[in-house]
Amino acid sequence: MKKVSSLSELGFADDIHRTLFRPIQQAAPPSPTQRRTKISVIGAGNVGMAIAQTILTQDLTDELALVDAKPDKLQGEMLDLQHAAAFLPRTRILASPDYAVTANSDVCIITAGARQIPGETRLNLLQRNLALFKEIVPPLARYSPGTLLLVVSNPVDVLTYIAWKLSGFPPNRVIGSGTNLDSSRFRFLLADHLEVNAQDVQAYMVGEHGDSSVALWSSMSVGGVPILSQLTNDKAVMEQGVLEKIRKAVVESAYEVIRLKGYTSWAIGYSAANLSRSLLRDQHRIHPVSLLAKGFYGIPDDREVFLSLPAQLGRSGVLSVANIHLSEEEAARLRRSANALWELQQKLDL
Repeated sequence: MKKVSSLSELGFADDIHRTLFRPIQQAAPPSPTQRRTKISVIGAGNVGMAIAQTILTQDLTDELALVDAKPDKLQGEMLDLQHAAAFLPRTRILASPDYAVTANSDVCIITAGARQIPGETRLNLLQRNLALFKEIVPPLARYSPGTLLLVVSNPVDVLTYIAWKLSGFPPNRVIGSGTNLDSSRFRFLLADHLEVNAQDVQAYMVGEHGDSSVALWSSMSVGGVPILSQLTNDKAVMEQGVLEKIRKAVVESAYEVIRLKGYTSWAIGYSAANLSRSLLRDQHRIHPVSLLAKGFYGIPDDREVFLSLPAQLGRSGVLSVANIHLSEEEAARLRRSANALWELQQKLDL
């Protein structure tokens, strides 16, 4: 994209840097092992720009590339961010409808997706998103063959499967944001109920992102103390009823935000930035993300489905899946989610 209002175009001397700064004598070139990090965000809508803004304010990358099909909006978003340069860490911001701008990205975050038309079936929506992903994923893989793909677009689990198939990447390098945000909502509501800090709550939502997500009550703890095992049988039954209400509140909370403001953006922005940090900085942190789940927790090896499981993330993507104890009911619900996703995937023209 042509850079507008550059100082050179306005007549400012190109060699002004040499006037303002003196070079260091006998300076060695940068170490060949040093490299700049780069994140690309595909889709400059509300979610994409919330992710971009959060990445910038958290100083997660040296270079940020934005891609969108609407060049004027894209140009405006790029300039708006560039104009905040004096208040942000030094990050080079690029934007273009051409995927060449994403070349050599470390992480590519896909937020673009078709919105559901009233009365449209889920399968038809997926077919339209499949057509869109066929335009997005292959050029990303071509320009950045070593990148990590992070899919945020919904329905995230099936679209992460589609991105994996279209990219030809190994499965550890294709990740969906999955239930990372659901788990944050879950922890917030539990912390509010228990009157503790959400960062001290260890609780995961797993499975399919959305209405059928599974709350792992059996492994939930606060400050390392298992919650349900500390209760008497009668109290545990009562508390599980409360927790089921909280699980439903987690599922419904996104709809409530959409009803009130028209869309969700900030929380998913923080979620995607949180995942990017763990990936780029090789933090080996555990996140519930959408990954190739076959062979885990009783999901058959012949079911190539992506759904969320607690996974260790690092510079190469998914490093491992946490072996968390699941109750029989939790495992059964997880397998039902996998079967439903598998049946839906069989209907895709992929």
